[in-house]
Amino acid sequence: MQHIIYLHGFLSSPMSEKARQTQAFFKKHYPSINLHAPRLPGNIDRAVDIIDSLVKTLPANELRFIGSSMGGFLSNYFVEKYGGKAVLVNPAVEPFRLLVDYMGKHINPYSGEVFYITPENISHLYGYYSEQVKKPDNYMVLLQTGDETLDYRTAAEKFRNSHLYIEQGGDHSFVDYHQWLPKIIAFLR
Repeated sequence: MQHIIYLHGFLSSPMSEKARQTQAFFKKHYPSINLHAPRLPGNIDRAVDIIDSLVKTLPANELRFIGSSMGGFLSNYFVEKYGGKAVLVNPAVEPFRLLVDYMGKHINPYSGEVFYITPENISHLYGYYSEQVKKPDNYMVLLQTGDETLDYRTAAEKFRNSHLYIEQGGDHSFVDYHQWLPKIIAFLR
């Protein structure tokens, strides 16, 4: 394994705390692994195109993802489409339900990108939804019950046959994420 793709969440970026912790961990402990952390736009179709272009440059049998929130949703989509393994951190399982409450204009606090959530964007999310998990063993799922944004039970149900870890408390950022990085790399290797 020489490559790992880190996918950030909605209104986040490769400069988020989790992304920076992941980058620092790999740089220090696994410098031979290329950690790809693309900046994903708010438009889901453009984000998928960016990831798809990156995936097509990597060895198919070595696809590995770490996805947080919406990045978890996208990681699930790409593992189901191409194979590989993924670690999902407080993943959005059905973001089309959540984003109905986010209709309208948004500004990414990291990049300054202005974008809009429209009914069309939400309908496109259904096209990337994987109802079934073909190979549950290919997923490690980290959940915290105190997630104020997503109901952890939705992910716990979908990934019940995967490597599932549920911590009491915490929040959507996944408190103490950095402590999980050794287990994350062990799973992905």
